[in-house]
Amino acid sequence: MLKIRLMGTKNDIKWFERILQRQPKVAVTEVSELYQNKGTNRYYRAYVQVQKANVKEKSN
Repeated sequence: MLKIRLMGTKNDIKWFERILQRQPKVAVTEVSELYQNKGTNRYYRAYVQVQKANVKEKSN
């Protein structure tokens, strides 16, 4: 399991969350709410918890 901190604009964070959720080898288990970074109105952070998805690899 990995815990990842995402930092950026609201749109950037949502964009990357969608990319993570579409990955077949990654299971997103938790996404936090957005937190505003101190000293700025533009940048936020969110925390994502991921783990390996149960994917069977094709044998060649």
